Formats: sequence, C-alpha cells, structure tokens
Amino acid sequence: MKCKSFPRLEAKKAYVQLSDSMGVPVLNENIWFPDAQSANTEGLVAVGGDLSVQRLLLAYRSGIFPWTANPLTWWSPNPRAIFDLDCFHCPRSLAKELRRGQFEITLNKAFRQVMEGCAAPAPGRISTWISPEFIDAFSNLHQEGHAHSIEYRQGGQLLGGVYGVAIGGFFAGESMFHRVNNASKICLFYLVQHLRERGFALLDIQMLTPITTQLNGINIPREEYLKRLKEAIKLDTSF
Repeated sequence: MKCKSFPRLEAKKAYVQLSDSMGVPVLNENIWFPDAQSANTEGLVAVGGDLSVQRLLLAYRSGIFPWTANPLTWWSPNPRAIFDLDCFHCPRSLAKELRRGQFEITLNKAFRQVMEGCAAPAPGRISTWISPEFIDAFSNLHQEGHAHSIEYRQGGQLLGGVYGVAIGGFFAGESMFHRVNNASKICLFYLVQHLRERGFALLDIQMLTPITTQLNGINIPREEYLKRLKEAIKLDTSF
C-alpha cells in the first residue's frame, strides 16, 4: 500500500512538471494509458487525465495507479509489492489481539470515513497523498461497487480501517489507518481471510512498508505482477 505520508511529494511535483519534455505521456480527455512497462525508472507512467470511474478502472486493470492529484500522476513501480494470500504472517502480538476479540470488524459500512481516516493528520506525517479529489473519486468507485473498505471498531467507534479496489479476483490495497495499536494489522488480517474465502488470486500493496514487510509482504518484478494481474482480473468472483 502506498505510504500515507509522502515526504518527497513536493520534489515529485516539481519533477513531473517537466514530464512532457522528458518524454512521459500527458493524458487528455481520451481514456487510455501507455503500457505499464513503459514507466520511467521511478515508476512514473503518465501525467494528466482525470479520476473518473472509467479511467480508474482502466488504470488498475493495466497495473497502474494514481498517486498525486495536483498534478495528476500515474505510476507502475518495479518491483511491485504484493501479499501472497497463502503466506500472510500473523505476529504473536497480533494473534494475541485476535484471540482477545475486543473489537468489531465490518465491511463497506464506512468507506468514506475510512478514507478520511487514512488522510487525517498523524504524528510524523508531513503530508498525505489522499487529497479531497481522491476521496471523492474513490467514493464514486465505491458507490459503483468497485472499491471496498474493512472497518475496525471498539464500542461502536471507528478506530481503524483499510480500503482498496476490486476487479475480478484482484484487490488493490490502497491505504490503511489506525487509532489504537494493531487496528490496521487486524483489518489486513481480515481482508486476507475475506479475499481467500472469495477466491481472489492477487492482493496488490504497491510498495512495501515496515508494517507490510512484517506481515510477509513481498516484492516481485513488474513483469511477473502484470502476468498475475491479467489472470486475476479474469476470475469470476466478487468482493
């Protein structure tokens, strides 16, 4: 999942302003994307376009995701991080919290609020890539049945969550948040369990973070990722 903080955001913005002259395609109103394999060394595929439902779905089917809204940038890093659904690691501290069970897990009950939680200020976070434009765009995806959330609650209060995009047997984990220890990890645990039960084949987390590395997230070459993606989106399943 993309890290919620983006300390290099301003540097990347300055960089992508030069994208046209550097040969990175600039998108217009036509809904299309270059081949993900054409990304530059940082993983930038294109700049511009919009965050419409149609364009977002095409992006994820193509192995591409948006990261900044101003300017709008599209990425496909190499390597690509994923969770192998059969190899998710449950640390001892997480297993203890799961056994205690002093929480409630819900699905798709508070999608926008989960996104807002992911975007909210937190200690050590310089900035966030989840702008109001992203919240609106992914909420539209959710309303159309393509984006989903898992929520963690205690005493009815939303204290953690994870959200992402589902197409066929593919799920792109976008971001997560927690307000109590282990809440986001518990959401990931239940997300993996849910995807396995539903017959999903690929859980994309885009880039490794310390948390996802601890839970056994791995990097694979972009070429292998795109092959797995092509097969996963063909599967006849749903979230």
